[in-house]
Amino acid sequence: MQITWLGHSGFRIQIENAVLLVDPWLDGNPMFPADRRADALAGVTHVFLTHAHGDHASDALAIARETGATLAAIHELAEYLKREGATDVIGFGKGGTLVAGGAKVTMVNASHSSSIDFASGNAIAGGSEAGFMIAGEGQVIYLSGDTDIMADMDWMADYHKPSIGILSCGGHYTMDMARAAYAARRYFNFRTVIPCHYKTFRLLAQDASELKAGLPPGTNMIEPVVMEPITF
Repeated sequence: MQITWLGHSGFRIQIENAVLLVDPWLDGNPMFPADRRADALAGVTHVFLTHAHGDHASDALAIARETGATLAAIHELAEYLKREGATDVIGFGKGGTLVAGGAKVTMVNASHSSSIDFASGNAIAGGSEAGFMIAGEGQVIYLSGDTDIMADMDWMADYHKPSIGILSCGGHYTMDMARAAYAARRYFNFRTVIPCHYKTFRLLAQDASELKAGLPPGTNMIEPVVMEPITF
């Protein structure tokens, strides 16, 4: 299994027989090198969206058209993408699980907001925000999406038992580093933590040292580098 950061909250996850992109914001992402687009999209089978904000979802339709990948998102966002011309799109909801090339992707709760703010005109409702539990190859990845700490993390950790946590932690719009570390200590038993939703803008945290310092002993934090795969 390989996890590759695309900058901000975007990830490429090669797992089982699937290549998943989660929140692949490439066009306009100041962290993503434009000349690596073909590498990021190579072999993609599915695009999963945690919510509708432009720094997560605005590139999804173009990527699906370019690659033929299946789009998957919460129902309201999926319906919007259909109206915009997506032909292979699956809408599902929290608690729902999709099988993608042998990997199982379950939508779980998050605490944020979700509107389609990249369409022309005023922002429109885009369903609600979510995270994902991605199971395959003997591992479960918890990809938090944009969120603050939630009491739901208690049952989510107990039920899904994720070994890898990809946590939003840049602050201002999501948990900051200290809050993400608290969530990891309080609710989870991660072997590995990967930070995201940081560095992109000046408003956000620029390094993950505070997160690393606050994690439980024995937890491996990997500060990702854009387009450098992490192999498990």
